[in-house]
Amino acid sequence: MTICHTTDTTFKDDLKSEGFTLVNFWAPWCAPCRSFGPVLEEFDREYSNEVRSLKVNVDEQSNTANQFGVMSIPTTILFKNGEPIDKIIGVVRIEELKQFITDKKN
Repeated sequence: MTICHTTDTTFKDDLKSEGFTLVNFWAPWCAPCRSFGPVLEEFDREYSNEVRSLKVNVDEQSNTANQFGVMSIPTTILFKNGEPIDKIIGVVRIEELKQFITDKKN
């Protein structure tokens, strides 16, 4: 599965209503966001059967970013059954991202 670039209009439909969805808020000018991109892509390759991955460009989709109080980027929010359950602010290594998900699944 590939990471879905969602919009203010499609966010609710793109957000999986059942199971886990990882939503990354980013911007193309943000250096930490660009360094986190490959981590998110690697995570998606390994976990796409268990967790859906979405990306929200905060410059273009500000309503969604505002809805979830995103003040710093990158911010990554984990949703379960369509509801936000936890978030990570900043860049993390792939191991930390995997552990973040594993902790919430148990």
